[in-house]
Amino acid sequence: MANQSFATLCYLEQNGCYLMLHRIKKKNDINKDKYIGVGGHLEHGESPEDCIRREVLEETGLTMGHFCLRGLLTFVIDDIDEYSFLYTCEDFSGTLKDCDEGTLEWIPKEQVLTLPIWEGDKLFFRLLDSRSEFFSLKLVYVHDVLTSASLNGQPLDLS
Repeated sequence: MANQSFATLCYLEQNGCYLMLHRIKKKNDINKDKYIGVGGHLEHGESPEDCIRREVLEETGLTMGHFCLRGLLTFVIDDIDEYSFLYTCEDFSGTLKDCDEGTLEWIPKEQVLTLPIWEGDKLFFRLLDSRSEFFSLKLVYVHDVLTSASLNGQPLDLS
């Protein structure tokens, strides 16, 4: 049986940019050297909304106001199934702080796909940019290679 976990992921938006975390500080990091959003795993008793508020504050020093649940990401990675609630947020306050997991950088949206990011992330960034309705995206990786994907239960052509 696969190990299952629940997590959150958020992309803060400002002036046509996403706040990205360049993961360069942690040892033994599955995301080492990649750019990802901020977020993390749900703790006991937390809702996804509780978790993303906590994680954004811990990792960035910013307090979220209104935010939007945009999708559910199902990551199947070797023997791990991770379900991630994907949020975007344009309403936040506070002062950006240093993150102990990497470097926080505001990246223009049109440059995101040129960064070292996971192949599946490219799919959900396109969805974030092209549609407003909620989506469910399943991404299957074998040894860090995206082998299949489906959107709302329908297979996607990765070729």
